[in-house]
Amino acid sequence: QVRLVESGGASVQAGGSLRLACEVSPNTDSTPFLGWFRQAQGRAREGVAAIHGPSGTTYYDDPIKGRFTISQDNAKNTLYLQMNNLKPDDTAMYYCAARPVITPSWWSERSYPYWGQGTQVTVSS
Repeated sequence: QVRLVESGGASVQAGGSLRLACEVSPNTDSTPFLGWFRQAQGRAREGVAAIHGPSGTTYYDDPIKGRFTISQDNAKNTLYLQMNNLKPDDTAMYYCAARPVITPSWWSERSYPYWGQGTQVTVSS
């Protein structure tokens, strides 16, 4: 059974930065495709970014391109999301997710069988 545990969420002012982490246990061998999703209050959950570990290919949602960076440390079995120039619209619960296949589309949350419990990010203006 794959277990995901997020950390790093906090309250920050607009323009600030945060780095979210997601520890994957026992490891990422069976789930080479990892993603970050977020859900703001009253809104549907949406894909933020994803990474295919073996190839290093990354995917980003348009609103966060150039501000967020997804990365993976295989030695630590940890997924990261570096978030810079945060905006109030980035306020949401952030979840990491994992799946064993590269298809379908990376933003298809139904394709991810494993999810973390979430970590809250609040950006004030």
